[in-house]
Amino acid sequence: MDTDQRRLSLTYRFATRYASELKSNLKFEKTQDRREAIANADVVLNTAMVGGHQYYEAMRNVCEKHGYYRGINSTEWNMVSDYHTIWGYHQLKLMLEVAKDTEELSSNAWLIQVANPVLENTTLIHRSTKVKVVGMCDGYLNYYAVPKILGLDPNRTKSKCVGLNHDIWLTQFSSDDIDAYPLLDEWVNKESEKYLQRWRLEQTNPFDIRFSPAALDMYKRFGVFPIGDTVRNGTWKYHWSLEEKKRWFGPTGGPDSEIGWNSRLEHQRQIVDSLEKAVRDESTVLTEVVPPWTGDDPVVPLVASLLGLDSGSVHQVNIANQGALAGVPDDVAVEVPAKVDSKGVHRLGVDRLPDPVMKYAILPRLIRVEWALHAFSEGGYDSLFDWIITDPRTNSNRQVDDVITALLSIPENEALAKHFK
Repeated sequence: MDTDQRRLSLTYRFATRYASELKSNLKFEKTQDRREAIANADVVLNTAMVGGHQYYEAMRNVCEKHGYYRGINSTEWNMVSDYHTIWGYHQLKLMLEVAKDTEELSSNAWLIQVANPVLENTTLIHRSTKVKVVGMCDGYLNYYAVPKILGLDPNRTKSKCVGLNHDIWLTQFSSDDIDAYPLLDEWVNKESEKYLQRWRLEQTNPFDIRFSPAALDMYKRFGVFPIGDTVRNGTWKYHWSLEEKKRWFGPTGGPDSEIGWNSRLEHQRQIVDSLEKAVRDESTVLTEVVPPWTGDDPVVPLVASLLGLDSGSVHQVNIANQGALAGVPDDVAVEVPAKVDSKGVHRLGVDRLPDPVMKYAILPRLIRVEWALHAFSEGGYDSLFDWIITDPRTNSNRQVDDVITALLSIPENEALAKHFK
């Protein structure tokens, strides 16, 4: 389902031809009617981004003109470029509408929330509806780089990553049931400098930051290793400027610098262009353009477990806390491992993060969640003002007023202007 006919047709033609080439009996239907798509579903998968990246880049550019580098959404522990919270009114509104449609039209369906911001979206849906919602993010898969760099067999290691989406930490790490954190410490002390020397010379992928100076600094500071998009976040210590980003994330400045993010957007454009060209040419073999790959994408296995197509498996999910992570309110979505089967999602035990992580990473992020959701539900000028006045880049009340006026004057923000009047 898509509101854009061109994208919808492209996706439908790709899917049907691809399945045919694989001799699969999958059946596809297409529609521009969201309620038609949701009605009588077993699973609803939401990956939408209202306005696309072009709209959000326009918002970011306006903010930068008023002294807010990378936009007013870039704040402590929320530096990921497409993770829109305080200005994400349109996104949060759509996520809630989809959830309410699911509640009405498919009350027994599972809603898998993939679209960002996963933390805010999943929390909002849990609080506002009775839908069975679970958030999904693949960032935790970066864990596998840890045993790999230590020369360990990932299949013989065990791990546990807990926290909030894009703020998760490796709380347990063992190999053959023996604590493997001492091996990581040894690598950090003896090998990391040589690794970083090569990395700085060879890094071309902005997302290659799993063992960047920022990641190692976070480990030193907090005592547990940051996993996945956690490394992209942190505080202004790593993000003041492009120069500072390069210091901590390498020559590209990492994925959320103006260099790294523009590179990602251009890469996405090239992928879409090449796929569209392939789909329009009936002689092109699509399985040669995009080779079949089962890989470790988490969504399909999660669906299989929810529908009882396996005997139940452990998945990394975002789900209402309900006691899974100590110190976090029960109605906030946490990211934790859980046993998933046809009866639901079963959180695995109660975890406690180290005090420095809770006080300086989790609690500040929780405050931003509550501020953003309050701004979405209540609106009003003060919601934006109070968010921006606490920003270390703010120099005066006038600066706050000016950036709000400029943001709300963007043509696409007519509804936003009414909400924050």
